[in-house]
Amino acid sequence: MAGGSDIIDVALEAGHAGWRLDRALADALPTLSRERLKSLIKSGALTRGEALVRDPSLKVAGSEAFRLEVPFPTAAEAEAQDIPLVIVHEDEHLLIVDKPAGLVVHPAAGNLDGTLVNALLHHCAGRLSGIGGVARPGIVHRIDKDTSGLMVVAKTDVAHEGLARQFSAHTIDRRYIAAVNGIPRIDSGTVDAPLARSSVNRKKIAIVEEGRGKRAVTHWKRLSVGRDSALVECRLETGRTHQVRVHMASLGHSLVGDPVYGRNNKAVAAVAKALNFQRQALHAAVLGFTHPVTKHRLSFDSPVPKDMQELFKALGV
Repeated sequence: MAGGSDIIDVALEAGHAGWRLDRALADALPTLSRERLKSLIKSGALTRGEALVRDPSLKVAGSEAFRLEVPFPTAAEAEAQDIPLVIVHEDEHLLIVDKPAGLVVHPAAGNLDGTLVNALLHHCAGRLSGIGGVARPGIVHRIDKDTSGLMVVAKTDVAHEGLARQFSAHTIDRRYIAAVNGIPRIDSGTVDAPLARSSVNRKKIAIVEEGRGKRAVTHWKRLSVGRDSALVECRLETGRTHQVRVHMASLGHSLVGDPVYGRNNKAVAAVAKALNFQRQALHAAVLGFTHPVTKHRLSFDSPVPKDMQELFKALGV
């Protein structure tokens, strides 16, 4: 694949009018970071009609069509490693992985091996979509290291592009089960609050003013309650980094065990400590989408893992 490139036709929408070009493209192409898109634009990889577009800060007029040329990755930097995986479904185009808590999705500083990507390179013998780049072959979306549950991985570029379009259009069914501190006073609700990197702590995500971050929408409902905590289901309309954790914390109901966005109340903390439960109580339980090639609607369920089951029982939820 060295020396080749992938051609992506991008149709921006009327709602993108007035946005910076790099920001609008990042919104339309969730598999590519804004920094990556800036670099590609400056290198001459973007065209509008026959004209090159090299200014990432250009204001978008509205419904416009662009063509982006993304170089194929060179040899994969990650090493194939024989790490056990729970494969829920696999065909020639994609696979569904039930990721355990503690497994990092792709190599990065501090986690250069032992990741899901290392395991996938071994399992798929290198046959993964290259759109995600050298370090992230096949990765269409992520879930946090200490979150368990379902992920879809692309084996072909056609599958990757088709799945990315569905993520961008918010037609992916993603439902999480979580234990939260305290008991929500209402049965259900929606948090519609944009998210971006915190200006105070770049390792954290924060709710920001409209226009500063990416729109993030979480629909939640209370499933059951205990004495000091509750079990909730969170359905993601969007899929931003740490979305469930930040949105639930904004309601005053941070996730049990979350070391970043909230503190357990004393009773809940005592239960978690007794069980040696040391992660956020969050599980990606349902994943549904239209197969990008066969066009069949697929839906998968993952049982709540044992550590969270024990926590729920101890909390009485």
